[in-house]
Amino acid sequence: MGEQPQPAREPAVEAELGQDRPHSARMYDYYLGGKTNYAVDREAARAVIRVFPAIETAARANRAYMHRAVRYLAQRGVRQFIDVGTGIPTAPNLHEVVQAVRPDASVVYVDNDPIVLVYADELLDGTPEGTTRYVEADATRPDEVLAAVEGTGAIDFDQPVALSLHALLHFVPDDKDPYGIVGRLLERLAPGSCLSLSHCTGDFDPEAWAAIVDTYRQRGTPAQVRTRAEVLRFFDGLRLADPGLVVAHRWRPEPGSGPGPVTDKQVSLYAGVARKP
Repeated sequence: MGEQPQPAREPAVEAELGQDRPHSARMYDYYLGGKTNYAVDREAARAVIRVFPAIETAARANRAYMHRAVRYLAQRGVRQFIDVGTGIPTAPNLHEVVQAVRPDASVVYVDNDPIVLVYADELLDGTPEGTTRYVEADATRPDEVLAAVEGTGAIDFDQPVALSLHALLHFVPDDKDPYGIVGRLLERLAPGSCLSLSHCTGDFDPEAWAAIVDTYRQRGTPAQVRTRAEVLRFFDGLRLADPGLVVAHRWRPEPGSGPGPVTDKQVSLYAGVARKP
């Protein structure tokens, strides 16, 4: 992918939009072949690719898992979705997938990257029958997230909600209490609500993933990959749907979904869907 020409900006404007440092959402956009990224993001992403060339495959596997998971939930009657850590819009977006199944579905996107806000219009083009909203909130502050979502009026917290935390929690190290964050978010949701989660792991290539974590940390992004047992803890008290917590491309695979034939090592991402009793 060639360098994209960038208009001149004042340093203060670059800092305000976070363009003076790499951002995980824009690096992910680069892995997916998107164009909503900047030189600083591309440099950091290429550093990751050098130590783990399959990172682009992992990103595509994660995106394909998200599509399958939310479609699965919509097909089983869930009509409310909260997507935390939305990232750069990439078609099809979550609301497009679920509203294709349930045109009346309500979706609230949550992110705190100012660049995502710039492109948020692409997240608000849902069906006439449905609702889509975007709010700014910090995922590490669950009460802030819940208040922002509630403020939209788009979600009825007395009815089941699907909470999606896709490729997010590996950017929440233990000192930020990730298990407490997930627990607080789920506590607010009605019985019958669901959690869909994906999370990078070093289980299949520890050295490469240690280098990836170091690459992110050196550029100002906290990161922490986790073992399967550690990821499974996020589902404590929930009922996992078949096939349980598995590497993302193994979760209810569909023909033509995902990056094609891949290995667990290339994907290195656990994923699962569970229901709150």
